[in-house]
Amino acid sequence: MTCQLIQIGTGNQGEAWCREFLPPNVEDETVEVVAAVDVNEAALTNAVDALSLAPDRCYIDAETAMAEHDADAVALVVPPHARKELVSLAIDYDLDILTEKPIAASMDDAVEIVELVEESDTKMGVTMSHRFRRDISSLRQQIRSGKYGPVDYLYCRYAVNARSRGSWAGERLYDFDEHPLLIDGAIHHLDLLADMAGGRAETVFCRSWNPEYSDFAGDPNAIVQLGMEDGTTIVYEGLNTAATSFNGWWAERVRANCEAASLVLDDGELRRFPYERSAENCLGHTSLEEGDPIDLETGEKWENALLIERFAEWCAGGEPMETNARANLRSMAIVFAAIESAETGEAVNVQEFLTDRIDSDSPLAELG
Repeated sequence: MTCQLIQIGTGNQGEAWCREFLPPNVEDETVEVVAAVDVNEAALTNAVDALSLAPDRCYIDAETAMAEHDADAVALVVPPHARKELVSLAIDYDLDILTEKPIAASMDDAVEIVELVEESDTKMGVTMSHRFRRDISSLRQQIRSGKYGPVDYLYCRYAVNARSRGSWAGERLYDFDEHPLLIDGAIHHLDLLADMAGGRAETVFCRSWNPEYSDFAGDPNAIVQLGMEDGTTIVYEGLNTAATSFNGWWAERVRANCEAASLVLDDGELRRFPYERSAENCLGHTSLEEGDPIDLETGEKWENALLIERFAEWCAGGEPMETNARANLRSMAIVFAAIESAETGEAVNVQEFLTDRIDSDSPLAELG
């Protein structure tokens, strides 16, 4: 069954939805975009041009679009601070919701939004797209295959030269006065790492900083250490002010240490390094090229295009998508607990951080 969708937000990231993520799902009739909304009327040309949407189906007011179309769901590609109002509006019109990350600009707002959708029995998914990249999915499949034993350590490096205004994902992120990396970047990286490890995060410790030569108002760099409940350790290095770009978006280095092998993903290339007792030593260096190449998984859709399909299947009566709003609260808790750690200098218990924000009579009480 085709999901009738109202696209809210057609500029910036919304343009990518119009031109890249939605078209494959429109072509195979997974979704039909019945209307588009943006407060900037000029941005609506993206929906007209890329989705062949008639101009009279384009709006600058979301409620008018919802009132005039018999839709199944909305896609929210708007800034986090604008989402709570739109979620409430969608619930009023009995529409399911697919939203870009993060759910909200604060942990408290995220909990409030998820409580709203739970109380109204509304389906809400979050497009944690990096978890569903082809290369990341391939590494996750290798880890979960069990061929190498359990993973006990995961490391991720994202390091780029973006210290000057406008060189990292546009101007707006340079004006965040607190934690632009953690809120807009590491939210993806920490999510995919915790997912690879499996289980729940127990503790997080974070140190963030902003060198005096950067144009960022807030901290563009951070080191995060996660301890998982099963004992797995995760270390994340996120840098936006390196002198050169070592591992940028979609080119991160991720290493998984298992008993029988180390698995390394670097710039989209996946390699296996089997354990050899005879090779043990504390000297030397192994280059990426020395590892055994592993073919990446095959599939017709990845990232947001795949998540749109899974959301549509859920709306049609299928299983909830992995990154549903309730499940995504745990990823949100990791990020905002990391922010608290960076600001206090202390490790934070992630489960307590989440539980403290959920009342005993909340529909989310069992998350505690």
